[in-house]
Amino acid sequence: MENYIENGIKKDIVSFGYEELLAEMERIGEKPFRGKQIYSWLHEKLAEDFSQMTNLSVALREKLDGMYEIKKVEVAARQISKKDPTEKFLFALSDGSMIESVLMKYDYGNSVCISSQAGCRMGCRFCASAIGGLERNLLTSEMLGQIYRIQKLIGERISNVVVMGTGEPLDNYDNFLQFVRMISDEHGLHISQRNITASTCGIVPEIKRLAGEGLQITLALSLHASNQEKRRALMPVANRYELSEVMAACDDYFEKTGRRPTFEYSLVKGVNDGPEDVRELTALLSRRNCHLNLIPVNPVEERDFERPDRKNALAFKNKLEKNGINVTIRRERGSDIDGACGQLRRRYADTKKEK
Repeated sequence: MENYIENGIKKDIVSFGYEELLAEMERIGEKPFRGKQIYSWLHEKLAEDFSQMTNLSVALREKLDGMYEIKKVEVAARQISKKDPTEKFLFALSDGSMIESVLMKYDYGNSVCISSQAGCRMGCRFCASAIGGLERNLLTSEMLGQIYRIQKLIGERISNVVVMGTGEPLDNYDNFLQFVRMISDEHGLHISQRNITASTCGIVPEIKRLAGEGLQITLALSLHASNQEKRRALMPVANRYELSEVMAACDDYFEKTGRRPTFEYSLVKGVNDGPEDVRELTALLSRRNCHLNLIPVNPVEERDFERPDRKNALAFKNKLEKNGINVTIRRERGSDIDGACGQLRRRYADTKKEK
């Protein structure tokens, strides 16, 4: 049995795609239909232990347990908002890494925002996720596990997924791509790709690569500035890619997929919310089939950015609308429960240091 364990480490069975798992079962001398049964247990019934797979023989369950691992995604903290139907989860992974996820309940269904990395190396100045840098990429199974754990906890189906939590999904490209294919696979939860949104700070080669994958997910670009100079001041990734390059990559994504991009724009008081920004955003977006999502910035203790007041944010939105821009202000959710990306994880890390 030890021969099947790679370098002394059990294989991560939840990260195997459907066809991959069937082939893997054949490789270890099992009938392919066993792969179908196991995949169903893992991705439909959301089993967390081989002992739960009751239609498999005890011998096979023991064999699987000796060769493979079901990576743990365990709840370390759970915050429930008193203001709106939103919950935030801090999950502990098998190696002790901590990640965040958010559940938002809407009339149209349950949406989960998941993390794609433990930490982040992109360094966006207004984001708590980047403080402390990148710890590691998440495995496909750990991305899936956030959704599976929340669906089991609430006893309701998750219908929408946003990869907009901690981390840059395109910096973890292969695991992210496998995740999208598996979460939308008919043999698993079968969440429509049209109900999946992935946020990127603008890694141009990977946006172009994603455009050719044949997916139907929505691409959300973290824009956050109306020109290259301001973007460079807020987002280190802009030192590598010009705004014109990033916008061209988004145009390419729309052309190849037919999915119009969303542009995320964190409104920061006195930084990117002035009349000049309205003019530059209009010039940038007016001829593009897109949607602009204004997000009054969440205050982060380690940063000195402030959000504009409601009146000024609405005035900014209205000016853009008059200029023909399709724009909304994102409805704030979970402001009483460490709502900003990375805040709950950061608070946990600070508490550990104090001990």
